[in-house]
Amino acid sequence: MSSTEATLRLTVAALMRLAGERQADLAAGLGLSQAQISRKQAGAASWSLADVDKLAPHYGIPVPDLLVGVDRAVHCLPARRRAPASGAAQLTIHP
Repeated sequence: MSSTEATLRLTVAALMRLAGERQADLAAGLGLSQAQISRKQAGAASWSLADVDKLAPHYGIPVPDLLVGVDRAVHCLPARRRAPASGAAQLTIHP
């Protein structure tokens, strides 16, 4: 396995988490099965260039930014694709 493959798996995992997606959600968005997503994310199968061409518009980020790594991809993820932040309206309680 190349480091590019590992980086892409980590990037996809981070994007899924920020978007509030499960593997089944991503699979539906890409026209794949949940099992295919599971194998790709586990490293048992590789993400293809065709998959990358589907991932980028799914998350609304350019392909190069998807491939650079987690930090860049997360930074480029549009606000409309982000899940609501848990506890975003928390109050500060002073002792």
